[in-house]
Amino acid sequence: MHRRFHYTQTSKKPFDTIESRLLKAVEEAGFKVLHTHDVRQTFQDKGLEFIPYKIVEIYNVKYAKAALDTDRWVGLMMPCPIAIWEENGTTYVSTFKPTMMKEYYADKSFDSFSEELESIVIKIIDKTV
Repeated sequence: MHRRFHYTQTSKKPFDTIESRLLKAVEEAGFKVLHTHDVRQTFQDKGLEFIPYKIVEIYNVKYAKAALDTDRWVGLMMPCPIAIWEENGTTYVSTFKPTMMKEYYADKSFDSFSEELESIVIKIIDKTV
C-alpha cells in the first residue's frame, strides 16, 4: 500500500497572499520561521526561470528538544519544511508528514510526538489556504 508522505492543500489565492497567511499562521501556532528559501530567486540568480516557489522552515523549540532528546538523528529531518508554489493559477502549500518519522525511528515515543506535531502543522496549512 502506498502511503502519502506529504500533506498538501491548494488555493486560488495568489502566491504572495498565501505566503503572508502562512507566516501569520506559523506565528499564531507558536512556531518560528528559521529561514525561507526563495527557490525561484536562487534559480534566477543562475539564469534559470522557474515558477514562484519558496520553502519555509518552521521550528518550535519544545518539539525540537523533545525529538532530539529521544534520538539525535532526528535532526536530519529538522526543521519542518513547508513548500509553497504557484502553478497554472493554483497555489500549493505542502509539508512532509511528521508521522512518517515513525518509519525511521523505532522509539515508540515518536508515535505520539509525531502525531501531535503533524496535527499542528496541518492546522497551520489549513488556516493558510
